[in-house]
Amino acid sequence: MTSPLRVAIIGAGPAGIYAGDLLTKAHAEVDIFEHLPAPFGLVRYGVAPDHPRIKQIILALHKILSHHQVRLFCNVNYGVDITLPELEKYYDAVIFATGTIKDAPSNLPGVDLPGSFGAADFVSWYDGHPDVPRTWPLEAAEVAVIGAGNVALDVARILAKSADDLHVTEIPDNVYDGLKSSPVTDVHLFARRGPAQAKFTPLELRELGQVPGVDIVVYPEDFEFDDGSLAAIEESNQTKQVVKTLTDWTLIDPASQHAPRRIHLHFLWNPVDIIGPDRVTGIKAERMELTGDGSVRGTGEFEVWPVQAVYRAIGYFGSPAAGVPFDEVKGVIPNAGGRVTSADGAQVPRVYATGWIKRGPVGLIGSTKSDAQETVRNLLADLGENRPATQREPGDIVAYLNDKGINYLNWDDFERLDAHEMAAGAAQGRERVKVVPRDEMIAISKGVAE
Repeated sequence: MTSPLRVAIIGAGPAGIYAGDLLTKAHAEVDIFEHLPAPFGLVRYGVAPDHPRIKQIILALHKILSHHQVRLFCNVNYGVDITLPELEKYYDAVIFATGTIKDAPSNLPGVDLPGSFGAADFVSWYDGHPDVPRTWPLEAAEVAVIGAGNVALDVARILAKSADDLHVTEIPDNVYDGLKSSPVTDVHLFARRGPAQAKFTPLELRELGQVPGVDIVVYPEDFEFDDGSLAAIEESNQTKQVVKTLTDWTLIDPASQHAPRRIHLHFLWNPVDIIGPDRVTGIKAERMELTGDGSVRGTGEFEVWPVQAVYRAIGYFGSPAAGVPFDEVKGVIPNAGGRVTSADGAQVPRVYATGWIKRGPVGLIGSTKSDAQETVRNLLADLGENRPATQREPGDIVAYLNDKGINYLNWDDFERLDAHEMAAGAAQGRERVKVVPRDEMIAISKGVAE
């Protein structure tokens, strides 16, 4: 009799957890490995703290991770604590769901100046990621944010929002203290294309206009719509809502805006140079024009804005996983339908990918679920009923980790940390207060914190 299919998943974010859920429905046994001391990936460490509605996704993920066919192994560093050949001894297949957590590379002149930051690093800081510094240099009064997606909106909003308004959320004390001391007055967001090409979601954009103490400033001369733009508005209700919100803001009388902080939205401006001899002192951008199909071209007109910091929200980029093929240009694990492929296009046996490390950092939770469905479907087709009987036992990996002295954390351990954070929040009238230092997270999870 063939034993149950046993699958290891690397990465305990939504992509990995959804894949695990689908595998349990196929009666597989699933072990999910995560290098951080807590699961949930970018839902815990990539969603702005003032968006608790998005974090409600965690409730569904909780249910999956508590399933009796799923085991969680946090604080296990793939490539260091365990390798692919070692995993292949204990599992019939391995799925990589490691996501994309780094900032996409940029060749913008001045990108390495002090005061130039990647948005992903900033998001990790304000979300209390355990592996980033506790402090952030919030020294600029005027800031530029490059990008036209929700991450750019999040960065602009967090920079401009009052720290006291954020204190009701789960932000750690070090983040509150840093934002409280920030001297920022103006945040300039630069989008290379027009309003109809912006990648904001309507709700995120509307929320931007409801931040207390912050005025939204738009410039009517930046609002240009070509045939491609009009077609996009007609074809997409989301684009229509975004354009309506932006256009409504053009009707606001500037004389009525007296908030202490401002977010300026600049469309059809393409940053070409981060200026400063020793640190950021400004940003130079070229005026763009639409070409008729929604694309843009430069006009040769340039303008400089004085800013003391620049945040690049131009996308995320994946990291290589030891022993697994990696596309250095796209920042993903090469694959065909989730089946990992080598440089010559051949399928790597029993190795799969799902989520952003499979397709790149685009799409929301719905796309992540579709990814998981495709990957798991192909895995089951490869390793289903024709799979030979194995001698892999659930206790084997536990014995291996124990023998190596890996201080892994299981689901019960995380629930202990979760309860601690919730109790700390309740004491302050907040939903939770996130624990930041890695060693403290581990100690609380193990029940040995002082």
